[in-house]
Order: sequence, then structure tokens, then C-alpha cells
Amino acid sequence: MGGIPVRSALIYAKIHIKPLDSCRTPADECDKSHKIRRDSPLPNPINYKKDFKHLYLPKPTPEIVDVPSMPFFMVSGSGDPNGEEFVKATEALYSLSYAVKMSYRSSDVPDGYYEYTVFPLEGVWDLLDYTKPATDKSNLKYTIMIRQPDFVTRAGFERFLEATMKKKANPFLGKIRFEQAADGLSCQMLHAGSFDEEPASFSRMEEFCAEQGVTRTSKLHREIYLSDPRKTKAAKLKTVLRFSVQGS
Repeated sequence: MGGIPVRSALIYAKIHIKPLDSCRTPADECDKSHKIRRDSPLPNPINYKKDFKHLYLPKPTPEIVDVPSMPFFMVSGSGDPNGEEFVKATEALYSLSYAVKMSYRSSDVPDGYYEYTVFPLEGVWDLLDYTKPATDKSNLKYTIMIRQPDFVTRAGFERFLEATMKKKANPFLGKIRFEQAADGLSCQMLHAGSFDEEPASFSRMEEFCAEQGVTRTSKLHREIYLSDPRKTKAAKLKTVLRFSVQGS
């Protein structure tokens, strides 16, 4: 049972994403109201590639991990991800995520704010009809998402969403949900290469699971996109592949 192939064109299409170095703000750079000053230096970044390396930069060989519950902004959809709807949904996620990221410059900094690198785009993929081939893009079902820092609350999400919707005329902003997601016990590996070559990596993962005495729970799988296909050759793309497992 292989993974659902995803083409490079469906990720980052028409989206300009600048990598931002980020950091945690020291207490002595905050004013008396405990809000971050707009001109404060922000050293010591929280970077997912370093602080959450086991989840975002796994080895290129299968491994079993226990993935905890984490907060996400997410949008669900179906159909061909190369279409305009998928593009708009992805743009909406990044618009809202960067609104949170840059909120330290505002007059209403969230309680507990710390600087950080925006997390990469992720997608959980499934099929609408299992009798149809996975290569049929119109049969794809997905939930795309971006992880958020733990200081984001329900009230904060609603405030950021309202402010972003006033600035951006993107109808998919209204479809964003703020939810926790936990993959739990999972098999994962770093896939290096084109999206078309993912089935071979999924086969390796399933063989490894059989050796470890665990089984894949469903055809759903998660992909975490670490490369920008617009700037990276297909052979050098890096994607985290993950699916849930259970003991036999």
C-alpha cells in the first residue's frame, strides 16, 4: 500500500515565501507592560530544524516515532491540487501564519510571545474513492496545515484571522480552522527526490514496519515540505513522509 503521489507543482505555486531567521526575546528587552518593543533585538531563535529536529529532519531511513499533539492552522479540500483552489488555500495559511509571526511589531503582542521560524507547509492526504487509482488527482482529499507556536490561543486565532481578512481578499481565510493534531505512534523518513518517487519510500517504510511488528493503520499519510520546488531540482527535493501505525 503506497502513498498518494503529489506533484511538485501543487506546492508553493504562486507563493513567495521568504525564510525568516527568528528568535526568542530576552526579558530585559521588554517594557514594563511585558510587551515586546518594536525595536528590540530578538536573539536565540526557536527553529524547527534545530529544536524539533526529530520531527522535521528525520533520517533518510524509516524509524518509529511518537508524534505529540500540536496546534495547527488548517484548511481541508478535495480535487486536483494543481488548481486555483489549492493555491488560494495555501496562500491563506501563510498569510495568517505570518500575521502571527510578525505580531511582535504590533501594539498588542500576544501573551507569552517568543520569536520563531514559521513552520513548513504540511499536508495529510487521502482518497475520495478507494476504487480509483491514486494517480487520479481529481480523486484526492487533503488537509493542508501549518503548525503554530504554543502561545497562540483560540481568542488569538480569531483576532489574527479578523485582522488578516481585513487586509487580504482571500475567501479561503474564512475556511481556516485552528485545531490540535496528533499523529501518535508513526513511521516516518526523509524522502529525497521527486514526489513521483515517493511510492518507493513508502514501500521501504512498510517493510520496516513489518520487521518491527507494527502495521500501517490507513492509507492516510502526512507530507512535510522542506524544499521549494520552484528553486530546487526534483532530485534534491526533501519531504518528510509519515503515516500512523499500531502494534500487531
